[in-house]
Amino acid sequence: MLYYLFEYLDTHFQIPGARLFGYITFRAAMAIILSLLISTIFGRRIIRYLQKQQVGETIRDLGLEGQVEKAGTPTMGGIIIILATLIPVLLLAKLENIYIILLIITTLWMGTIGFIDDYIKKFKKDKEGLKGKFKVLGQVGLGIIVGTTLYFHPDVTLKEKLPIAQQQEILAANPKVESAKLFQDEERSTKTTIPFVKANEFDYADIIAWVNSDWAKYAWIIFIPIVIFIITAVSNGANLTDGIDGLAAGTSAIIVLTLGIFAFVSGNIVFSDYLNIMYIPRVEEITIYIAAFVGALIGFLWYNTYPAQVFMGDTGSLTIGGIIAVIAIAVRKEWLIPVLCGIFLAENLSVVMQVSWFKYTKKKYGEGRRIFKMSPLHHHYQKSGYHESKIVTRFWIVGILLAIISIVTLKIR
Repeated sequence: MLYYLFEYLDTHFQIPGARLFGYITFRAAMAIILSLLISTIFGRRIIRYLQKQQVGETIRDLGLEGQVEKAGTPTMGGIIIILATLIPVLLLAKLENIYIILLIITTLWMGTIGFIDDYIKKFKKDKEGLKGKFKVLGQVGLGIIVGTTLYFHPDVTLKEKLPIAQQQEILAANPKVESAKLFQDEERSTKTTIPFVKANEFDYADIIAWVNSDWAKYAWIIFIPIVIFIITAVSNGANLTDGIDGLAAGTSAIIVLTLGIFAFVSGNIVFSDYLNIMYIPRVEEITIYIAAFVGALIGFLWYNTYPAQVFMGDTGSLTIGGIIAVIAIAVRKEWLIPVLCGIFLAENLSVVMQVSWFKYTKKKYGEGRRIFKMSPLHHHYQKSGYHESKIVTRFWIVGILLAIISIVTLKIR
């Protein structure tokens, strides 16, 4: 809203400073500052309100150190993250941008699913919360919306470089030609990026087009299920990671900040030309959303680091996972998720491996055996005697390492 106000003031009255709101970097800086202020200042008020409503965490005794002391800590703190993200976005972003619209829908959609789950647990006194099939149904529904929009919407396009011969011809005529002149017209495309591969662009349409070239127009049959799977997997991974103080929020902030770098360079024709990566028109606006989201996560950490004054609950964790998945798909970096979201992947795999091995050994030997002392993975380290602050810090360090490896893929192929 402020963006449109200052755009109007600049256009009609040439007010000094109004033009600043036209710059992505300025609005991103404003977004992160505003979200930090909202999450830290108003976060305390929300925590007090949750305490008054007695929205305290019910702790099952799993034999973990310091676990009992956490009983009664307010949960549903994901509301802080959602509000601190959406308010700056509504004020500073271009709200007609299709990527911003999708991310707002994702935030509200996954936030609602998580909120219902937490509400059932706390107010209906049902420890199971929202039944798993309804959670999955909600994730699939969001995947259909996101996948369909990204495939069919006319504003979701790519701009590819002209053939080398044409580029050389243009540069020979004018060595100082603008980067934009070296690109073709915008076109809808299902191309994505595969990391660590030399010719790293892959088109989902090729999966069926090799049978018959006319079938390429049915690539949505492949693309939409992949989007559904990614959203479901990443949101569940974030949910499993939210088990000890500060782990999910800190890890997610690292992931989202990295995606912000990808969004900025992919949406900037100069940087995309220099790095020789996909140029995705209009995707740079996601940088505003990411800045607000990072600020909200860091502000939430003020109250969520050990010992936590509030837990995010499914309201926060499912929302975080959904947002990360949609951003990764939008910037065409979904195949980088196993690396960038390696912490989420490890947490997911530890649960799958533990449950599968337990069932297999129970069937074969008559008693279930375990690979880990407890799953998800962070609980294994707690059972091994590590303090949760040390576990969280080391997971953050691993997350930073994975983020650096992910950024390096911009050049290493």
